[in-house]
Amino acid sequence: MKIVHSYKAFQSAQRASAVTIGTFDGLHLGHQKILNQLSAYSKQQHLDSVVFTMFPHPRLVLQKDETLKLLNTIDERVALLEACGIDYLVIEPFSKEFSRLTALEFVRDVLVNSLQTKLLVVGYDHRFGRNREGDFNQLQDYSQLYHFKLEQIAKQDLLNIGISSTKIRQALTEGDMETANAYLGYPYLLSGTVVKGQGLGKTLHFPTVNLSIPETYKLIPKTGVYIVKTSVKNKTIYGVMNIGYRPTVQGTHQTIETFLLDFKGDLYGENLKIYLLKRLRDEKKFDALNLLIAQIKSDEINARKYIDSIAKI
Repeated sequence: MKIVHSYKAFQSAQRASAVTIGTFDGLHLGHQKILNQLSAYSKQQHLDSVVFTMFPHPRLVLQKDETLKLLNTIDERVALLEACGIDYLVIEPFSKEFSRLTALEFVRDVLVNSLQTKLLVVGYDHRFGRNREGDFNQLQDYSQLYHFKLEQIAKQDLLNIGISSTKIRQALTEGDMETANAYLGYPYLLSGTVVKGQGLGKTLHFPTVNLSIPETYKLIPKTGVYIVKTSVKNKTIYGVMNIGYRPTVQGTHQTIETFLLDFKGDLYGENLKIYLLKRLRDEKKFDALNLLIAQIKSDEINARKYIDSIAKI
């Protein structure tokens, strides 16, 4: 997959493209359906498959909405899109100037003149252009005016519930990993750098890796204890993660600590991708460290039972 920063820099070897547009936050099952169709159409019609996305998220630029939390960092989104087999990813640096493009200007200048769109694939609720003024009806008119084909993908449902990034964010905020992961189609991901902690886990004989996530817009799920997995030197390692404030030892800020099962080694400075499989329980405050240790041992037992159960599937 080739990455292009801004539509103005796009140059396709074939000069004809099958394109889809969106923020694709989370790259959930609905997004995956669009991308699968895009890939299939592009191969059938001998076109380059192009995903046009924007960063930062429009709400972070236009509304300065610091409360907005996203399911993916930009690096995570790029990796997920690359795994879909897309030919080109165009990342537009979203700005107020770009937001002023009318629906017509966006289609003419971005899709037609720059991306050389011959086929456009959009979701059932896609809107575009200044103040989101453009809709599917307008796209139908523009497709005739500029001679490109248009495909609309129907809403993706799970148990008759429409899948959306908003619903996944809500599920994660509530600690509902089962729903979040079902809608995503893969386990929710936290990626960051392993940094030094206070060493409490090692003192308790449960050494942990402490994950630092610099992107403040990344959504961190509800505080609590989770069963997770990661990969170290191409080997899958399972673990127990605590997201929280460590109330038993008077913690003052949120930490993300993971006790990796059956692993010994120094990971300081390493970049890790940790996938959250299941939420075990809420974070608790214990009256004594020995009670905390007993709970951690219980968490480990429950985690191993769960890991054994999924290994047999």
